[in-house]
Amino acid sequence: MTLNFPNESRSYDARRNLVRFWGYDSALEISFFVEVGALHKLSPQTMGMDVGYLEAFDTARDRIHETARKVYSRAHKGAYLLAAADF
Repeated sequence: MTLNFPNESRSYDARRNLVRFWGYDSALEISFFVEVGALHKLSPQTMGMDVGYLEAFDTARDRIHETARKVYSRAHKGAYLLAAADF
């Protein structure tokens, strides 16, 4: 199966300090989380607030999705955490 990202929704979780988004493998919904450190690596000018993190995510969306596909292809789990080292 192929991992797709038809849902452009993403949300910032201030308690966990990450951005959450979802991918789909056929009917399976897969949760992904991007640490803010990874967003700073992808977009060094990122402002340290929820709107800034979401804008950084949107700017790097294609690269984040590409990385999510690579991580997902290694092992199929229900959730994945993408850290700066993944990029």
